Amino acid sequence: MNWFEHGGKRGRGVNSLAGRRVFLTGAAGGIGRATAERAAAEGAVLLLTDLDADGLDATVRAVRAAGGSVAYSRAVDVSSYEEVRTMADAIHADGGAVDVVMNVAGISAWGTVETLQHRHWRAMVEVDLMGPIHVIESFLPAMVAARRGGHLVNVSSAAGLIGLPWHAPYSAAKFGLRGVSEVLRFDLRRHRIGVTLVCPGAVDTPLTETVEIVGVDRESPAMKRLSSAFRARAARPEEVAEKILDGVRHGRYLVHTSQGVRLLHGLQRLAPPLYVLAMRIANRAADRFLGAAVSTRPAGGGIR
Repeated sequence: MNWFEHGGKRGRGVNSLAGRRVFLTGAAGGIGRATAERAAAEGAVLLLTDLDADGLDATVRAVRAAGGSVAYSRAVDVSSYEEVRTMADAIHADGGAVDVVMNVAGISAWGTVETLQHRHWRAMVEVDLMGPIHVIESFLPAMVAARRGGHLVNVSSAAGLIGLPWHAPYSAAKFGLRGVSEVLRFDLRRHRIGVTLVCPGAVDTPLTETVEIVGVDRESPAMKRLSSAFRARAARPEEVAEKILDGVRHGRYLVHTSQGVRLLHGLQRLAPPLYVLAMRIANRAADRFLGAAVSTRPAGGGIR
């Protein structure tokens, strides 16, 4: 872990989750579910949400079956400020301010500027950026007022650090979330609230099966090869969850889950010409592999 990732010194962490009220979005599967299960195993009292009601219920059952505590769960669309605010009011009325907030929920769509539609850009910003902002607006003021300190986790992406090919709408939201986190890491310090920005690389979650790649035939041989290659190098959600909780425990600001992303981010900051070369190569590879899977059919599917 380098100086940049700590901001020059170790940040404020939550040494133990035992008895802490932990609010987490995106709990129905993937990184969210894995993080919820690990936090519960450490004694956290969970408050969970996800748009997927069935998946959320499955997570709650799994946590309780393992002896964990879930004090609240509700299916909510984080892109709706009204729904998030209503949920926060109910949580605060029942048990007061939370101790840890984890923004994990997210969606993704890939495409080139000539194939993307307005709905793709809007959906990424509404869910992946405004969703966490709605949570921050609804939960952080109560944390500040409680004067107990705490921690905020925002799950961004490698696409929030570097210019991944075909990821412009996703990067728009994830770079935005990175900017919010960068400000709050300093604004909240005086309140003893730490901030962790998580930037995962490839992770083998259900999102990989539902991501819309605009204009691309997911059943094409090229896409099947790409999907297999992705899974071969992807981290497991449980591995990412452990890194997230380690970041919370040690007050770590920037959490990487991939050495490849860490290297590219380092090149971006320390050797810009090498970063530019690497990203040009990545773009040519994306055009070659994804271009081979371009469908002649109209783009279908949906964001939500």
